[in-house]
Amino acid sequence: MKNKLKVLRAERDWSQAELADRLAVSRQTVNALEGGKYDPSLPLAFKIAQLFGMRIEDVFDPQQG
Repeated sequence: MKNKLKVLRAERDWSQAELADRLAVSRQTVNALEGGKYDPSLPLAFKIAQLFGMRIEDVFDPQQG
């Protein structure tokens, strides 16, 4: 699933490790999410959207895989 995670993270000057800490996941999970290799669970998607102050559909695009 295509997402804006890398851009959103870069805008805040966060490393993958910093984002992982904020989301309580591993850096590898953040890397896989950014690379589109892993689709988040619904609770994680909500957590990501909330962290960035956005709606889930503004972070993740389910129309693009």
